[in-house]
Amino acid sequence: MESQDWKAFAKNIIKAELARKGIDYETLATKLNSIGVEESYNSINTKINRGAFTFQFFLQCMEVIGVKEVRLH
Repeated sequence: MESQDWKAFAKNIIKAELARKGIDYETLATKLNSIGVEESYNSINTKINRGAFTFQFFLQCMEVIGVKEVRLH
């Protein structure tokens, strides 16, 4: 898989989980801020749409939206 494919894969996973939970970027920012992770709507939008975010960010997002398991395939 090429680098861009991995970014798209990561982006699609996080977007799908947010959609399943009915959570938009503004709500995600609020939830992240509640656990001490300073993110704005714009920073989240940029990170997710580029597919360029750390695994730490991914885990923080999954935690605050209540996802305990992620299927990769």
